[in-house]
Amino acid sequence: MRRVASILAVLVLLLVFGLWWLRGGERTGDRQGPPIVLAAASLQESLQAAAQAWAAKGHAVPVLSFAASPALARQVEAGAPADVFVSADEEWMDTLQGKGLLRPGSRADLLGNTLVLIAPAASTSGIAIAPGFPLAKALGNGRLALADPTGVPAGRYAKAALERLGVWNAVSDRIVSGDSVRAALSLVARGEAPFGIVYATDALAENKVRVVAAFPPSTHAPIVYPLAILKASRSADAEPLRAFLLSPEAAAIFRRHGFTVVRR
Repeated sequence: MRRVASILAVLVLLLVFGLWWLRGGERTGDRQGPPIVLAAASLQESLQAAAQAWAAKGHAVPVLSFAASPALARQVEAGAPADVFVSADEEWMDTLQGKGLLRPGSRADLLGNTLVLIAPAASTSGIAIAPGFPLAKALGNGRLALADPTGVPAGRYAKAALERLGVWNAVSDRIVSGDSVRAALSLVARGEAPFGIVYATDALAENKVRVVAAFPPSTHAPIVYPLAILKASRSADAEPLRAFLLSPEAAAIFRRHGFTVVRR
């Protein structure tokens, strides 16, 4: 799975460089092209809707590239020509900030989310989340779908929650992990895993799964999506787009897609 994730990260990086070349890149010194936004995979529907609302105001439609936060952060570290980064956790944003890759003063907490246990929509299995809950037994001969718990935010939140509830050791050898939370979601949607752990917003975006139960917020670190302009940004629209994403209008869009909005 890690090899697949690495290949996907390279492909996304090549795509971003291609988009940069198409908009003129260093060859023209163009600072008026649409901003390139690198965003966590779980933001796909909501950020696309926000981008359309932004474009309706007369701006160029932002170029959106979605992947797991660690893959995107590594692209930034490698010099990918992007303007805005939205991470699914603070750790990957901290990494870029520590390396001086963010525009000073541009970082802000944008959204929050909830962690949920999901099953295929046709499934009738039910289980209550509580300390020591029998997740391993509920899996039967199947596996638990997670985003990669070694680096992807959704997977790390899931592992922390299961550890806090005392059931991680019972299921740690029953995990099937994806390179992003959407990969884990897809495994459950296709019926390849009887249960998975994703964000509530992912479950809302996929009608082939249902929410079995929500994990108490006390079982994991707060789920926070920070955004920032990258220090290497060359788009004149980067700061206005950032301001829009932090606006009440954008907040209403994100709420419709199931996110909570961080109070500032």
